[in-house]
Parts: sequence; C-alpha cells; structure tokens
Amino acid sequence: MPRGYLFGLIDLRSNELLYFFVLAIFFAGILLIYRIIHSPFGQVLKAIRENEPCAISLGYRVNRYKLAVFVLSATLAGVAVATKAIVFQLASLTDVYWTMSGEVVLMTLLGGMGTVFGPIVGAAVIVTMQNYLATFGDWVTIAQGIIFVVAVLLFREGVVGILAKWIGKPL
Repeated sequence: MPRGYLFGLIDLRSNELLYFFVLAIFFAGILLIYRIIHSPFGQVLKAIRENEPCAISLGYRVNRYKLAVFVLSATLAGVAVATKAIVFQLASLTDVYWTMSGEVVLMTLLGGMGTVFGPIVGAAVIVTMQNYLATFGDWVTIAQGIIFVVAVLLFREGVVGILAKWIGKPL
C-alpha cells in the first residue's frame, strides 16, 4: 500500500509531512474526546456510568447513548488503525488478535481510567517498555505483568490519576 497524496494536495511520501499529518489526526481525536466529555452528552454518559437506573429514571434513553458511544469508539479505533496502516504501509492481523485487547486494558489501567491523558501515558509506557525489553524475548510479558501488579497495588488511580491528585486538577 504505497503512500500517495492526501486530497491531491499533501504529499504523504514525505516522512515529515506524514508525521505532521498523523500528529494532526491525534490532536483532532484528543480534542474530540475532550469536547465530548465536557459537553451535555458527556455529562449524561457520566451519569449512566455512575448510576444507570437513576439515569433511566431521569428519562434518558440509556441504550441509545450506549450505542452512540460504541459507534464513536469504533470510529476512533478505525481512524487509529487506518492511520497506522498508512504509516507502516501494512495492515497486519496482530492488531486484531486477542492479546491486543489485553494490552489496551493494561495501558488504560496503568495510565489511569477515567482520565483523558491516562491511556496515552499508559500506551507510551507499555510501548517504550516493549521496545527496550525486546532483547529479552518472551520475558517482556512477565515484566509487563509485574509492572501491572505493582501499578494496581500502588497506583489504584493510575499514573495520571496520582498526578491529578498531587496537582489538585483533573487530567
């Protein structure tokens, strides 16, 4: 899958332009997530997360909100995989293997659930650890498991959750 031109204007064969294109997609995704969280729609989603029967009793159609969030989640995941395929010029099956779901959960728990930047920090930690410990082979999985257990025992809110507590602001 060779790289070409974006809308006939931007040459994605240039690594620098491709980098800024991917960076723009990343920031657009983060901005979209941040905007959704801080909108009335996001407040309803928080209410559903905290107490679904109460949200139902307030008259919200919970199943429609859940469907909308599922569609948004699938859309963002699709954009991420499409971006990865453009960058690596390859769409591999490792992205849909069941262990990838476990890695995503690990990244979210390590970084901090319920935060905007937690999964980003968790992903950076896990990918960096995989790159630096790649010479150890299958021992990377054991190291990840140990770090996960330590993080769950010591940092129940994740790394970003602990930082947010210290700063006194939600991240």
